[in-house]
Amino acid sequence: MSIVVGVDPAHRSASALHLAALLARSSGTELVVAAIVPPGWPTTAGSADAEWRSYTTDTAEGALDHAAAVLGSSVAAEYLRYEAPSARRGLIGLAEERDAALIVVGSAAEAQPGRIALGAESDTLLHASPVPVAIAPRGYRTEEGSRVSRVTAAYRGTGASAGLVLGAAEVSATLGAELRIASFAVVPPDSGTSGAGLDAEEAIADTWAADIEKHAASLVRRVAQLEDAPTISGVAIGRGETWESALAAVEWRPDEVLVVGSSTLGPIARVFLGSHATKIVRHSPVPVVVVPHGVAVRER
Repeated sequence: MSIVVGVDPAHRSASALHLAALLARSSGTELVVAAIVPPGWPTTAGSADAEWRSYTTDTAEGALDHAAAVLGSSVAAEYLRYEAPSARRGLIGLAEERDAALIVVGSAAEAQPGRIALGAESDTLLHASPVPVAIAPRGYRTEEGSRVSRVTAAYRGTGASAGLVLGAAEVSATLGAELRIASFAVVPPDSGTSGAGLDAEEAIADTWAADIEKHAASLVRRVAQLEDAPTISGVAIGRGETWESALAAVEWRPDEVLVVGSSTLGPIARVFLGSHATKIVRHSPVPVVVVPHGVAVRER
């Protein structure tokens, strides 16, 4: 097993590398650091293709040298160029060849510092990947030698998300990390002239939170019965007027990761984010691991 992390030859960033190193150290897994380069034309294409291949090779090697400098000797890693028509196909192909447990990527360049944004390549990767995809916030950094201390599973109170929590429990045990269950809800501000609208919204949110805590307590008991049960650090409920404030309503550790599951509307064994999960990913202050629906179910 391995962890595949992609580096962009055209945009050097250390964020994905720091996240990959954190996960590799925590799990004792080797890293495969890959720069995806386009395949060349047939040799009959002439000198123009030779010059292009030389340029892409040099650029990729520069990105891999940068990655080696960032990672140093903190984790065991293999560095390679991998030919594919796109970064998405390259990372998925390499993950399948190496039986990777995880693909790690960074955020798009337009992401705000400390936040996650999906670019065209990362978005298509999420929809096509048969394995979980970890996404680092822009500018993400970790302390040297640090490990994951807690895994938070985003729970929606459904049977599918219950499977995700149990899968996250196994991940927590593998990483030697605590497990937390968290749910998030947006309660919009009152748009009426009286307080009735807000009162109704708050009442609904209170009922929802009580239901979530009840169901989560049942999940906690199931997790505690697992053979390799992780330490459970509790249940968190985040409520706010926006998704940003809802996620900010709970505390986060610098060495924490948030696990989010695919929508059940998506194809089995592929990542398909529902609208709520997409908002959670975009506003998460910590790295996010997005798990394909089929994988979450099989890990139960």
